[in-house]
Amino acid sequence: MRLAIIVLALLASYAAAQGAPISDYVGTYADGPNHAVEIVAGKNLFAVVVDATYALNVTGPDEITTISGEKIAFRRDAAGKISGYTQNGQFHPRLSPSVSVNAARLAYPRPAGEVYHYAPPDDRHDGIRVGDIAKTPLGVDAANAIVDKIGSGAYPNVHSVLLYQNGRLVLEEYFYGFDADRKHELRSATKSIVSAVAGIAVGHKLVSVDAPVLGLLGIPVPTDPDPRKARITLRDFLTMSSGLDCNDHSSTSPGRETIIDEQPDWIEAVFALPQINDPGRVGYYCSGGVAVVGRAIEKATHSYLPDYANANLFAPLGIADLAWNYDLTNNDKEYSQIYLRPRDMLKLGILYAQDGKWRGRQIIPKNWVRASLRKQSTVDGTEYGYFWWRPWLNVGGKQVYVSAAQGNGGQKIYIVPEYHLVAVFTGGDYNSTGSPMNRIMVSDILPKLIAAYPSETTLP
Repeated sequence: MRLAIIVLALLASYAAAQGAPISDYVGTYADGPNHAVEIVAGKNLFAVVVDATYALNVTGPDEITTISGEKIAFRRDAAGKISGYTQNGQFHPRLSPSVSVNAARLAYPRPAGEVYHYAPPDDRHDGIRVGDIAKTPLGVDAANAIVDKIGSGAYPNVHSVLLYQNGRLVLEEYFYGFDADRKHELRSATKSIVSAVAGIAVGHKLVSVDAPVLGLLGIPVPTDPDPRKARITLRDFLTMSSGLDCNDHSSTSPGRETIIDEQPDWIEAVFALPQINDPGRVGYYCSGGVAVVGRAIEKATHSYLPDYANANLFAPLGIADLAWNYDLTNNDKEYSQIYLRPRDMLKLGILYAQDGKWRGRQIIPKNWVRASLRKQSTVDGTEYGYFWWRPWLNVGGKQVYVSAAQGNGGQKIYIVPEYHLVAVFTGGDYNSTGSPMNRIMVSDILPKLIAAYPSETTLP
């Protein structure tokens, strides 16, 4: 009841500021077969699709504009009530004037009036050692600053923060209704998990990283029989340098993600693309290539990729509570992404920080881990490994290189070995510019660690 009163009060003040009753638009709308979108109002209006939030702006009478500039027109019935909205010529009826509890919680980081007091993370006996941040160079002040800034909105849409420093989890905080037991969508951070599974298969001698992929797949010969396609290796796809015209960040590339996702077979669609560069020469961010790697590993292991991952990666790490709908066709409305709890994301970060070893057992070959986190290509101006990024952060003029699994919205696994740090973030900062997670690293975490380890040097 208290949450409802707060929501209504904020709706009223926001509506007055905009000169329009935006509470009219709040509700649950049909988004497609068995899918819905919820429109919620907190400090601002936003849409929610499976826990993902997208900012909306009222730009005219019964008109809302998305963050990408797309306009949505609302329709009213004879009684003047909103009956739905039209987007791209398609009408989406309003199913209910209310939203779910989880969607409503996404409006506020923490309950109003809550006062934060640091406490060490709980020992869940899951293989992750816990400790007190006061006994690390970060100190309680870092915890207070991070939580206060997320709570105030200075760092928006951060759903969780986990800091593992010097071998112990010393900070674990959740926001916007999320908690330690709730799985989070990883978006493109899933790519790094596909890389891990590929590395295990290579370690099992079931496939070579230098194997030409077309020969592994057993798919029909592409209609464009460019001979270079037969030379594209697993390594070329892992480093985003297949040479195919596949670039998610180009509005003209025929292989961008929004086109491939609508195809009945993602693998055939990728290999049907024009070959515009020799394999291994130029890096473009290509999500379709991740599907190719996954299918190649399935062929090499004679296993459904999630099954092989469960047996050889997740089970050894004690990860059982996950969701991974892996389909690689236009029937897959989750785009083959994985859902994990943040602590399980942290286990993967620790695994890579320990050269692929977990509790004395080598899970991923050491040489694969090191190759994955080392520069293999350049994608969007950033060093890139095997489906792992290697960006650098500017910390007071000092370049600090990190290894990163990352996905849209702020899903991050950062590994910073010289400062004995693994950091995990989840978030809902979808399709926006800038990253609150990077700002947390640059402003609140890395300066303290740099000061504590002055003799450490960042990797070139």
